Amino acid sequence: MEEIMKALQNIQKELNAQKIEIQKSGEKVTEQVTLNIINKLEEKFSILEEKHQTLKENVEQQEKRIQFMEKQARQRNIIFFGIEESETSYHNLENNILLLISERLLLKLDCRDIQEIKRVGKKGDKPRPIIVTFSTLGSKVSILKHKRLLKDTQYYLNEDYPKYILEKRKELQEKANREREKGNKVTIKYDKLVILKSNNKRILMTSPESDPNSQALVGNSTTRPIKKKIKQSNPYIPRSNSVSEGVLKPSILSYLVNNNVNTPHNQTNDKTINLHS
Repeated sequence: MEEIMKALQNIQKELNAQKIEIQKSGEKVTEQVTLNIINKLEEKFSILEEKHQTLKENVEQQEKRIQFMEKQARQRNIIFFGIEESETSYHNLENNILLLISERLLLKLDCRDIQEIKRVGKKGDKPRPIIVTFSTLGSKVSILKHKRLLKDTQYYLNEDYPKYILEKRKELQEKANREREKGNKVTIKYDKLVILKSNNKRILMTSPESDPNSQALVGNSTTRPIKKKIKQSNPYIPRSNSVSEGVLKPSILSYLVNNNVNTPHNQTNDKTINLHS
């Protein structure tokens, strides 16, 4: 009986050990499956992230391209405000604009200088603004230069900006006001705020020959001495390679004497020269 009990206890121990092993193996399998699933998900997420980044870059490039094309399309546009809405046709509206430009801005333009003209917005009590597209950018620049002539009148004009640029310029206007309060000169160019420095002019310095007071401007700067070229009165005397240094041939000595050329040779050895001559 005792042997049977021992056998049963051994069987129970083996069963418990197998149960523990099965649990451990089940945990390992579960962990491995979980890791596999996580790895697969990470791979898919990385692929999706790359695709998303690519799409984002493409969208940004498309937006920049659209913004550039929109800027180019509006580059020659001017919006006129305050012009009475009394026209009956396109040509009548065109003539009204040309008349306003001639009488108020003192510029002579004709129909060839206008590419397109139209009113925008819904009809109401106030006259709708007019967008004018000029044939050349020069015509637009000329009108903007004479913009000040419309001061104290019911008419005014402005450049044609997209909506997002108008919002950005509104934000920049607040910054510009703060900079002006600090005493800085600022201007807004399209969608950028430009701060103008007060000392942006070059100081031109005069030359010492033209201005006697220029030394005060130059300071302690050193000046180089002017080298004058001294003309040699003695003509060039050819020397043969066969003659050693300091020794002249009689033919050369006679040439020197006949031409009254002063050299160390004919000054120190006058008697010798006369004998050879």
